Amino acid sequence: MTRDSAAAARATAGDNAAGAGGQPVVLGEGIHKWFGRIHVLDGVSFEVRNGEVVVVIGPSGSGKTTLLRCMNHLERIDRGRLLVNGHLIGYRQNARGELVEESEAEIARQRQEIGFVFQQFNLFPHLTAIQNVALAPIRVRKVPRRQALADARELLARVGIAEKADAYPRQLSGGQQQRVAIARALAMRPRLMLFDEPTSALDPEMVGEVLEVMRELAETGMTMVVVSHEMGFARGVGDRVMMMDHGRIIEAGPPAEVLGNPAHERTRAFLSKVLH
Repeated sequence: MTRDSAAAARATAGDNAAGAGGQPVVLGEGIHKWFGRIHVLDGVSFEVRNGEVVVVIGPSGSGKTTLLRCMNHLERIDRGRLLVNGHLIGYRQNARGELVEESEAEIARQRQEIGFVFQQFNLFPHLTAIQNVALAPIRVRKVPRRQALADARELLARVGIAEKADAYPRQLSGGQQQRVAIARALAMRPRLMLFDEPTSALDPEMVGEVLEVMRELAETGMTMVVVSHEMGFARGVGDRVMMMDHGRIIEAGPPAEVLGNPAHERTRAFLSKVLH
């Protein structure tokens, strides 16, 4: 599938979702987050439509990872609203209109629909690749073990490492471990996939294999938010790029515009250092 046809498929998915009632998969409204005195997110508002691939760029410390972690309530927001799949993530609204944090059980249920791939692979070292992938469906979704293992084997084939099913993490390269991590996230059948600089811990020659898996995932219509410095991926796969600086989204738009003809001076300065 070409980039244009994949983008068209994702656009069609988004149009269908809009026609069905149409809320975005992710909707942020005036989000604020502090770590002590540091204002990490400063009134961030954005949306991610169904089937869209949004790539978030910006310098270290700009709030990219914090924003991503708020999307599955690994970080609590201090002000504003954040909805995922049409529901407040991590909170509910009481009779007085105040946001009250949900129970741990409800938050865990919400996270089942959100896949998260971290910079570090976070695989269980004592489990094989297939066991790592099958664990959550067995324990959380109560999928029968035989079915979960069969599904895990299919997912490992999907990310190109079927032959490594019985290998332990220490026997895998960094790129292979990250592909297991992607398969593990997909095993919960999420509606949204979040990627936090998934290639930053990899040797340069392993980056391409992980990006290719992400590219193929995007072509299936998966909704994705990707924090990354891989500008080739942003340009070739992303539907939209959001540039963050000092806790704010200072520019957003199609990759050709943001990367090719940025409107903001801070974006131009950042891209001058990361584009080769």
